[in-house]
Amino acid sequence: MSSAIVAQAQSYLSGIPLEVISQGAEAVVFLTTVHPYLSSSMHPSDIQNSSKYIIKYRPPKAYRHEVLDKQLTKSRTAAEARLLSKLYSLEIPAPKLIALDAPHGIIWMEFLGFELANGHISSLKNWLWYLEKRQEDNSTATIALADSVKQVLILVGQAIAKLHLQNIVHGDLTSSNILLEQKMEKLQPTLIDFGLSAYSPLAEDKAVDLYVLERALTSTHPVYSKTYNEWLLQGYEETYCNKPNNKRKYTEVSKRLEDVRLRGRKRSMLG
Repeated sequence: MSSAIVAQAQSYLSGIPLEVISQGAEAVVFLTTVHPYLSSSMHPSDIQNSSKYIIKYRPPKAYRHEVLDKQLTKSRTAAEARLLSKLYSLEIPAPKLIALDAPHGIIWMEFLGFELANGHISSLKNWLWYLEKRQEDNSTATIALADSVKQVLILVGQAIAKLHLQNIVHGDLTSSNILLEQKMEKLQPTLIDFGLSAYSPLAEDKAVDLYVLERALTSTHPVYSKTYNEWLLQGYEETYCNKPNNKRKYTEVSKRLEDVRLRGRKRSMLG
């Protein structure tokens, strides 16, 4: 992590404590304990965890022309914030938007997830890894394929279907971009990181979304991925076909998914 990037973010967030938790190609994600507007004694009513917040910062890209870079940063940051706001109104599980500084590439949102027993954040990937490790240590128990795992993956499929039914594609669906929340003693999945999301009615784009997640599960959970993906698609189909008019749309997405899989296998064979 470049200290210059942190210093630049800090210059826009004066007096705000920042802890780097991840860095991607487009943005740096910080953890902070400070709300942008409220004092520490005040707690937002619709935020589950009011002691931690997430700040996503898109730093300038030196390889782009300065004027173009500023325009792209502003438009992409604003677009992601608008999408988060829309998802909240649609009751699709995603982080709640708290504040926006689009010209400087900053989005302030709620903190989601919890710490697993092994100390890792509760992403879908980390949770499944944790269960699979417990399964290895206790081969007589059903842990990695328990009913609770099936229910979570069905809920993941349902969340993706709700997104796609609004003609929104995520663009980077991996098991790392799905966080689990504890609600009423049950685990509820939440989709995160909508930086590459877009509006698209095309079945092809929705199928690619599903394929990216399918491949992510296959590569990170090879022993159980076939069952995981079956459960995920079960939830997706159930939600998509909840209304008779959507069955044809689901069939189109399903056919496109088969085509995408075939193209993926051909690329793997050709190297």
